Amino acid sequence: MGEGYLWYGAQRVMLGEVPMRDFMSYDPGRYYWSATIMRLWGDNGIMTLRASVAIFQAIGLFVGLLLIARTVKKQNFFYLLLSAITLVVWMFPRHKLFDISLSILLIAVLTYLIQNPTGRRYFFTGLCVGLVAIFGRNHGMYGVVSSIGVILWLSIKRVDGSGFIKGFSLWAVGVAAGFAPLLLMTLLIPGFAIAFWESITFLFEVKTTNLPLPIPWPWQVSFASVPLGEAIRDVLVGLFFIAILVFGVLSIIWVVWQKFRNKHVSPVLVAASFLALPYAHYAYSRADVGHLAHGIFPLLIGCLVLMATQPDKIKWSLEIMLCGASRWVMHVFHPGWQCYDSKQCVNVEISGDNLLVDSSTAQDVGLLRKLADQYAPNGQSIIATPFWPGAYAMLERKSPMSDIYALFSRSQVFEQAEIERIKLVSPSFALVLDFPLDGRDELRFRNTHPLIYQYILDHFERLPDSPNPAYQIYRAKRKTQ
Repeated sequence: MGEGYLWYGAQRVMLGEVPMRDFMSYDPGRYYWSATIMRLWGDNGIMTLRASVAIFQAIGLFVGLLLIARTVKKQNFFYLLLSAITLVVWMFPRHKLFDISLSILLIAVLTYLIQNPTGRRYFFTGLCVGLVAIFGRNHGMYGVVSSIGVILWLSIKRVDGSGFIKGFSLWAVGVAAGFAPLLLMTLLIPGFAIAFWESITFLFEVKTTNLPLPIPWPWQVSFASVPLGEAIRDVLVGLFFIAILVFGVLSIIWVVWQKFRNKHVSPVLVAASFLALPYAHYAYSRADVGHLAHGIFPLLIGCLVLMATQPDKIKWSLEIMLCGASRWVMHVFHPGWQCYDSKQCVNVEISGDNLLVDSSTAQDVGLLRKLADQYAPNGQSIIATPFWPGAYAMLERKSPMSDIYALFSRSQVFEQAEIERIKLVSPSFALVLDFPLDGRDELRFRNTHPLIYQYILDHFERLPDSPNPAYQIYRAKRKTQ
């Protein structure tokens, strides 16, 4: 679902559409990156998209390992290997590797500033924060908060070089310069400014950046009701959630105290310390393993850097424990392991590539193709909602609605505008996934988008014998003369 959200957007950008204005999207940077790589590759398929994301992932991983390697007193291949394994297993899910790599790149750019805080580096740091915000405004905000923390930290007992006011000013100019491409889009692309503003106001309307989940505290794990291995995993997940907060608070206190004492602290550790709490917001915004993975990298890199400076007994014990705990938590979530463990995955051809997928995904792909062949064989429009933007990407169809991932309730005005878009293209069939997200009945599509749902009921007829009770399949009613 999430990967289809990115795939659809990249395809539409390749066709000249604009993120946020023409379709619901993340911030534009990742789409233009993916579309550029896919265009150079000459293909708009899923594997080319994954390749474009993997390139960004490789950049993030290389930078992360470089930060660690430069802290290790004696270059040790085995330590870097364990560090690489620790970082890689947390790089999940694959369509969110932009977010993970951005957090690592922010650590790197703040480290660059801390190492030698010249005016040029203040500006460069701001420039990078502005560019990061084009890929994700939340990352931009995390970069802003942590940068201000670092600039304040650098000002403690500073006797030479740029003071706080000068450094902050140069940094702010850099932020504006880095964010300029998006500002130019608001000025030069008709309709983009309104869409960009509405994407901001919408967050205030729903009063959240994500659908929250209960925090999985380790003391809530019931060893009596789940297998031992799963219970241990749940405890470790809870401990990692706690560790992000504890590291964020204690590390800031420690680096500030050391600064007052004129003691040297690793620039990487300082950068990771000031980024840990902002990224804890990411992890806690929806407290599942996926969002934990998005927010944990300041903690991981900070710990790996800190451990690298310890005596061998402590260093190796802690490194092996961190690597082992990370692997224990994360390996079950990776698709490759799931296929290996279940031995039930099958090959499916998607966009010209053979993919190994679980049997339910293969059945979904078959269902979509069957419906398209039967009811929309000549490229006619379709509706696949609320959580299936990948259906449009796989069939290479344009969504009739801008809200391609309909999680939140929308206003009546918004729904009416969506209905008008549907009327313009007259979809041949509609596939509605009718299930309560997170077990909450109010998050069913019929409750979050009641007007659109009623329009489907009024203008389509439901087909019997759906292969899945949650899949409501409709075909357009035949027009009478």
